[in-house]
Formats: sequence, C-alpha cells, structure tokens
Amino acid sequence: MSQALHPEPAPPVSAIVLMGVCGCGKTEIGRRLAAALGWTFHDGDDFHPPANVEKMRSGRPLDDDDRGPWLDALARLLRESVAAGRGVVVGCSALARRYRARLGLPDPRIMLVHLDGTADTIRKRLEQRAGHFMPTTLLDSQFATLERPTPAEGAVVVDVGVEPDAIVRQISAAVTPR
Repeated sequence: MSQALHPEPAPPVSAIVLMGVCGCGKTEIGRRLAAALGWTFHDGDDFHPPANVEKMRSGRPLDDDDRGPWLDALARLLRESVAAGRGVVVGCSALARRYRARLGLPDPRIMLVHLDGTADTIRKRLEQRAGHFMPTTLLDSQFATLERPTPAEGAVVVDVGVEPDAIVRQISAAVTPR
C-alpha cells in the first residue's frame, strides 16, 4: 500500500526585501507596507557606514568592497528577524544577483519585491527629492548595475508608475493571498 506524497507547505513569509534603483520608492513603499502588515521597516540606507554615504554623496558609485559589510549587516537582520518570526520589511537596492545571494535570497520565508520603473520616471522622482545623499548623477550607474530578478528568484515585480497605495495593496495581496 503506497501513501500519496504531499509536498510540505511553504513556510510563511516573514520578511520582504524591496529592491530597486535609487528613487524607486523603497523607503516610502516600505514604510507604508510595514504599517499595513503590522511589521517593522528598516531602510537599508541606514546600514551604510559613513564612508559609503560620503562616497555616494560625492557622486562616486560604490564598489563590491564597499557594499560587502553593508550587505552582511542586512543579511544578519533578515536572518535574525526570520528566525524570531518578526515581520520585517527591508528597503535595499540589491541590484545584482550576487548581492541578493549575499542577503540569503532566494529564501521561501523572504519575499523579494522589485520596485521597477523607467529611467525617466525615476529621474523625475530624484529631481523632486530633497535631503537625500544619493545624487541624480548616479542613477545611470544604478541602472547599469541592475540585474532584473530571474524567475528562479521568485520576485514580485511591481510597476512604480502607479499610486503608492496601489503598490502596497499589490504586495500585501502577494504576502497574504485570499
């Protein structure tokens, strides 16, 4: 007598990484999404060491040596949050696959969301943004570095050309399907 095999159910998502180029809305969407889910938001920019911030402020893109400690700190945050079952939303550019791998992705407990938009849309947003260390001049280097998620990464891709509340609803529905 054979018993039918049933796949193990996927573990619940307890973390979301919002990825994308500067100006795509990671912070704004992250704050709103975390509030909607009752989770905590962490802005990846807050994890950059001062030398990284100064380098970007001066208009120089980061290299992999600059990004390493930053990505490791975010990976630790994600691991600890998932292990503790604390819902967390993290805004992190994570532009290259190797950066996402360093964050521990893919992981069925962590949803990757690519906040995607055209260079023109993002540039207009950056030109209207005040008080951020990332100059508009680095946008081209961000798009040059961007490796769009592959199907194997299981990312949810969201067009940032719509209203923030619509983006939050789309992501929320993917986290808690009806």
